[in-house]
Amino acid sequence: MTSSPGSVSPGRRALVTGIGLLSPVGLDRESTWAALIEGQSGVGPVTRFDATALPSQIAGEVADFDPAAVVSRRDLPTVDLFEVYAIAAALEAVDDACLDVAARPERVGVVFGVGLGGIGSMERFHQALLERGPRRVSPYLVPMMIPNMAASHVSLRVGARGPCEVVATACASGAHALALGRRWIADGVADVVIAGGAEAAITPLAFAGFCSMRALSRRNDDPSRASRPFDETRDGFVMAEGAAALVLEAAAVAEQRGAKVYAELAGAASTADAFHITQPDPDGAGQARCMALALADASIAPSEVSYINAHGTGTPQNDRAESKAIIAAMGEQEAKVVPVSSTKSMTGHLLGAAGALEGAVCALAIDRSIIPPTINLERPDAECPLAHVVGGASSRPVEVSLSNSFGFGGTNATLVFRRARRTERS
Repeated sequence: MTSSPGSVSPGRRALVTGIGLLSPVGLDRESTWAALIEGQSGVGPVTRFDATALPSQIAGEVADFDPAAVVSRRDLPTVDLFEVYAIAAALEAVDDACLDVAARPERVGVVFGVGLGGIGSMERFHQALLERGPRRVSPYLVPMMIPNMAASHVSLRVGARGPCEVVATACASGAHALALGRRWIADGVADVVIAGGAEAAITPLAFAGFCSMRALSRRNDDPSRASRPFDETRDGFVMAEGAAALVLEAAAVAEQRGAKVYAELAGAASTADAFHITQPDPDGAGQARCMALALADASIAPSEVSYINAHGTGTPQNDRAESKAIIAAMGEQEAKVVPVSSTKSMTGHLLGAAGALEGAVCALAIDRSIIPPTINLERPDAECPLAHVVGGASSRPVEVSLSNSFGFGGTNATLVFRRARRTERS
């Protein structure tokens, strides 16, 4: 990498040159993508703890993952699972990008989105405090608990010395992290950014909190069909865990080193509903404005959008509000034809990591010319009249993809990806 702080001009474009995924449907990028295209569900009974006393007893857990494959057994007691997930996804993304961080470490930044952070460690050591006293609380508890350690552990592991931050905007966190990484590149703050999201909050306290809100699906007897965005019979979202990381790279830098390119992160926007602490504005006005602003940021017209990866949680209020927002932002005619799917129907809802995972899906859809479906959508809600991708993946050219992520507090994020120009593809 040859760019220097003094030679950088604003407005540089950010290309996706590496992707790492860890999800309920796969332990890496390729297995996750294959499962999504095949319409496989990663939802099953909760195994992290005894959930029999709770009304919801299902989740999208990361199965068969060995943390010791990422962090040494000596260091495992010092890290929370969400931090391990972040490291795993980031290492895969860096490897996929063939990125030599050591060449210019001060020009490589790290930004992750995290929702609940190390809530698992907090619960465990709080119990130890109550049962065995303060001496049983780990001296590593605070760094295991605070959200910023997702980015910090990645920075430490790969040797990145540029900006290192975490975004905490609930379920929009991962998307906002990607947007911030793009902004760092555009502003010349960094040449490369490892941007993503991580979450590991399948814990008794977090689960009980969401259950008390009646936000989670109670379809315990049929887990694989429980996450059913936009379906008339949906009854809530399915909580999930995992991580995603994307290597965002300044176009000139990527081109100079001959990097492969999945797509360009061409636009992003953030708005607020200012309506309610948990419910979206039922009119979808703030979400529609976010989508419109993101498209304007990318200089892309609604008619150019090839695919929308919806926030699509499977809660009645969210799906209806988002449907209204898509229609308002795209226009009624475009909204009738642009393909829409919710990959949460397969992965469940990764909370703070969801936006990063779904951003990766949008980049892969462009690169591989295929759109994953929404599974379990059998009786479409009449109030969600969109061009849903059902019955299997849709093979078609994808030039522009849009990803929505909306969070508690009324925070909204939209990302716009497009196919990179020919001169910047390897």
